Amino acid sequence: MPFAAYLELAAANRALIAFGFVMAFGSSFGQTFFIGIFGPEIQREFGLSHTAWGTIYMLGTLASAALLPWSGKQIDRLHLRDYALMVCFLLVAACLVTSLVAGALSLTLAIFLLRQSGQGLMSHVALTSMVRYFDAHRGRAIAVATLGFAAGEALLPFVAVLAIGWIGWRWSYASIALIVAVVLVPGVMRLLKGHDARHRAHLERLAEHAARGEPVRRSWSRAEVLRDSRFYLLLPGILAPPMVLTAMFFHQLNLADAKGWTHAWITASYVIYAVTTVVTSLSVGPLIDRVGALRLVPVMLSPLTLALLVVAVFDSAFSAWPYLALAGLNTGFAHTAVSAMWAEVYGVGNLGAIKALVTALGVFASALGPVTMGALMDLGMPIERVCLLFAGYTVVGALLIALAIRSPVDAAPR
Repeated sequence: MPFAAYLELAAANRALIAFGFVMAFGSSFGQTFFIGIFGPEIQREFGLSHTAWGTIYMLGTLASAALLPWSGKQIDRLHLRDYALMVCFLLVAACLVTSLVAGALSLTLAIFLLRQSGQGLMSHVALTSMVRYFDAHRGRAIAVATLGFAAGEALLPFVAVLAIGWIGWRWSYASIALIVAVVLVPGVMRLLKGHDARHRAHLERLAEHAARGEPVRRSWSRAEVLRDSRFYLLLPGILAPPMVLTAMFFHQLNLADAKGWTHAWITASYVIYAVTTVVTSLSVGPLIDRVGALRLVPVMLSPLTLALLVVAVFDSAFSAWPYLALAGLNTGFAHTAVSAMWAEVYGVGNLGAIKALVTALGVFASALGPVTMGALMDLGMPIERVCLLFAGYTVVGALLIALAIRSPVDAAPR
């Protein structure tokens, strides 16, 4: 693995790559793997069944998905620093609201704010900034920034379990609000100092390419993307990881209970998921720069299919390790290859609007996963059978992706 190239890239672009990492890490507080740890405590306090809790989560997430096409598009017109700070302050508000919820209605509002600020916009900012401001080394830049996702997945589940046991779930989220306000906000301001010059250089580089007649991929509008048949073939497979992994992570403690695993075991095992995600991302990044993301996306879902089969077939506590390792392999591919793919297919001119649309659809898919899995479990379906159903869906999604990429990349929109 060309670690020297990564070091050279990071040294030359320290602030921007560190910004991507920090935003990716901060998104953890609104991600399902983190919120799911608080689920059993929330269910107990408010007397919620799996279906009721999943429905509340779905409603808040769907509301976030409905707003994301607009809120995510604003990154195309606002200064990146101003936009990122607004997202950070929204996350602070989300964590405070979560710590004060009094019932189903306020809990739905809290989920909406957490999903909008964390899972939606912080992830959107992290990846869009990498894709937009890097060209020749786009794959590597995305890979380094997405280490922030992996760091959160490795560190925060176990820390959250300890915090809940020590100060309770409400004070845990209140503490997160304080940490974001006093650490993340100043960090973003420092890392994006002087970003105006970087953005001007980006625009000048595009103009120079055009002036010299060099090939520059045409930037599609969001309306054109919505008229492109390939987009709809790609979607089922692209949306499989957010739907399936969100469901599995949301019900991670229920999975542990069904398998006879301890909560500490499953949360501590997330280190394997995180490490695998990191190794995969760093390995895939150079491949994207060399052969392009389109050639890599079709194999993305194979590890997820195998991960679901592991859960369906094995009950040993040690089976959590291959399950999470394979899930991490899928996530490493998805974070890097899929993010770069949109720029390869549709250009970077309207990338914020296009990625906001895709992010919104991903959030929508992530809303369906937990409530679907919860409803099936409430109906008495064993978790193993649920995993088999999910595995079948991933196979269909992979076939549709393979069909989509057979179409010419520069085909005109219909």
